[in-house]
Amino acid sequence: MMPYYKLTDAKGQTHGGTQWGPGVRHEATGKGTGLCSDGWIHCYPDKYLAVLRNPCDAQFKNPQCWLFEPEGESLIESLKCGFQAGTTVKRVPLPRFTTNQKVVFAILCAKASPDWQGKAAWNTWADKWLSGEDRTAADAAYAAAYASAAYASAAAYAGAARAAGAARAAGAARAASAAYSAYSAAAYASAAYAGAADLDFPALARQAYQWKDKGE
Repeated sequence: MMPYYKLTDAKGQTHGGTQWGPGVRHEATGKGTGLCSDGWIHCYPDKYLAVLRNPCDAQFKNPQCWLFEPEGESLIESLKCGFQAGTTVKRVPLPRFTTNQKVVFAILCAKASPDWQGKAAWNTWADKWLSGEDRTAADAAYAAAYASAAYASAAAYAGAARAAGAARAAGAARAASAAYSAYSAAAYASAAYAGAADLDFPALARQAYQWKDKGE
């Protein structure tokens, strides 16, 4: 079985005060059918994706990451998973993404989307951003907005647009950094699940984590 990962807060708890720890098992007791309901225990197929999704999902301030052993029926979506029961086996180190690596994730998601593969001008700019050739103010925030728009996620798009506008008005790289880091690239890359089911988000998250900044 492939590994799965579960996030908790710094105390090892999830929302509602459910306590997890080494060898702790819980079953979903509700009857909800949606993944974000009491009918499923929430986890991720990849620890890198878990970090990037945390600002959109659990929003834990100081999350812990656990190797998770699932049981029972499953509900698999493109960015997260649910199982009827499961056990947190042990804690695992939580990857730490730089702000630019989060932006890389947003760019990679957009580049992988069929909606944006044919947009030559944007892809040319995206390649220059990734290589470090073009890091003009606000560009990263615009990339995030493009990634969000590619997946038709209205809430994420609104946040990205605000970040882009703030960065453009400031006209400085430092202000741009503050703007887009305030609204995580994980949110920018949020997908309408039906439209993004064919994208390999864990692979894109790992690729972003391994990316080395040549523009600094």
